[in-house]
Amino acid sequence: MITNLYFVRHAHSIYSTDELNRPLSERGKEDARKVTEILKNQRLDILISSPYKRALQTIEGLTGIVGIEIVIEEDFKERLLSEKPLNDFDIAIAKVWEEYSFSWEGGESNVVAQDRGVRALEKVLERYEGKNIAIGTHGNIMVLIMNYLDKRFDYTFWKRLSMPDIYKLSLDNRKLIDVRRIWDKS
Repeated sequence: MITNLYFVRHAHSIYSTDELNRPLSERGKEDARKVTEILKNQRLDILISSPYKRALQTIEGLTGIVGIEIVIEEDFKERLLSEKPLNDFDIAIAKVWEEYSFSWEGGESNVVAQDRGVRALEKVLERYEGKNIAIGTHGNIMVLIMNYLDKRFDYTFWKRLSMPDIYKLSLDNRKLIDVRRIWDKS
């Protein structure tokens, strides 16, 4: 039985240290409308999102079209890189991708974040097998989940993501059979 997951990396947001309530920027809101247009004809059965406002806002336009509410899945939230601000985000993120078990103080290693994301994925696959599911989430956790399914989805792949971005993963009996990028920023 084929299950289609539409992983939606959130649109551009206004930077804030308040990860939970960080909203979309005006550009992000416009891109969220485009996400709705792209996904409205995909016969979605389920809408799931990280609890973070920017992820919710990116897919919330689908609720009126699909006619269902968004289910919050805590474990699709973004990975915690560090409990304290780091001097150079690019160096910090590269380090955790180079050493999967490494974590910055108070943060999640790739191993820990990936385990959390995969647990959420397993729950979704068990509960909604055979369905078309849109998942509002974040770049790092999305790619860590994809990496679990196929190692070609790595740091280099993550760096090429746009904001927002949409990847359709098709699984047959929990085995990844196809991945397609369906976001076209142009």
